[in-house]
Amino acid sequence: MRLLHTSDWHLGRSFHRVSLLPAQAAFLDHLVETVREQRVDAVLVAGDVYDRAVPPLAAVELFDTALHRLADAGVPTVMISGNHDSARRLGVGSRLMDRAGIHLRTDPAGCADPVVLTDAHGEVALYGLPYLEPALVREELAAERTSHTAVLDAAMDRVRADLADRPSGTRSVVLAHAFVSGAATSDSERDITVGGVAAVPATVFDGVDYAALGHLHGCQTVSERIRYSGSPLAYSFSEVHHRKSMWLVDLGPDGAFDAERIDCPVPRPLARIRGPLEDLLKDPELTRHEDAWVEATLTDAVRPDDPMARLAERFPHVLNLAFDPERDAEDPLASYAERLKGRTDRQIAEDFVAHVRGGAGPDAGERAVLGGALDDVRARAAAAESRSEGVR
Repeated sequence: MRLLHTSDWHLGRSFHRVSLLPAQAAFLDHLVETVREQRVDAVLVAGDVYDRAVPPLAAVELFDTALHRLADAGVPTVMISGNHDSARRLGVGSRLMDRAGIHLRTDPAGCADPVVLTDAHGEVALYGLPYLEPALVREELAAERTSHTAVLDAAMDRVRADLADRPSGTRSVVLAHAFVSGAATSDSERDITVGGVAAVPATVFDGVDYAALGHLHGCQTVSERIRYSGSPLAYSFSEVHHRKSMWLVDLGPDGAFDAERIDCPVPRPLARIRGPLEDLLKDPELTRHEDAWVEATLTDAVRPDDPMARLAERFPHVLNLAFDPERDAEDPLASYAERLKGRTDRQIAEDFVAHVRGGAGPDAGERAVLGGALDDVRARAAAAESRSEGVR
């Protein structure tokens, strides 16, 4: 059975205030063409269909058109909600869509209710695990703790139990939206940290033949059978070196498979340039970036006059400007943002406690209180969004 694995479309998202809807439409054209040309048997979309819970109308229309085209092609599509999506909104009409071969899996209670497809070698069970916010689904899934690992473990236990009751030789695929340990992140993914831990071990997905993952925007292989497709477009300059693609997976009769990357269209290349302004304006090596979307970091000791306009004369698609004066690491004017880079909210809070105490950081009990407060804020925000969806 031939599967096309994609994720993280983020329909409606902009790139530094530049609308990406035309590029997203071009990607969806490419996806439908790939489905037809490669004779794909099923499309897997592993979450973050939209960029936000209430997407703009143009993004909804683009999504609607894509679903109609896939349904017209007669190719089943299995799709889950991600942490950017509103599961309730995305799931509206799902039972009607099932009849057209569009299978939306947005309810955690249905994680062990697979879409079952058949080929010459028997059945393939496709399980869709929507993004699982631990504080909201722990009780429903009877998870042991409020953590990503615990709720995914509980969901996968249900998947394995259902699979065990199916005919011998049934092949299995699971779609999930999560951060698996060992995978590489980028700046454009929304943090899903709970209890200071966002990542789950790859062993969570033991027992299935292929895990089609979403959430991380770089295409990557966690293990031979656990893969991220990544986003089809770059959504931050941290993705400058990404090769945007989808996985074309040929699932064999015994559950073994071959996987090939199918490249996605690139609307415009990305470039990160760095140096004093005058050097950036004159360096012949930068000619190749003149048609790219550019992020420029100026290292001048004194901020130049009107730098964005001057850069735009050479790089008309410059989108982002940063300043990072070359200073000694001990200079008190060193960037505060640089000191915080790569640190979690919990680490920043603990550093603040140490700062106001003259170096004495929080003890174990205080760390637990800080962690609980941060988790409570996340849970309250998620619950408030869920309630607001119910009254709109």
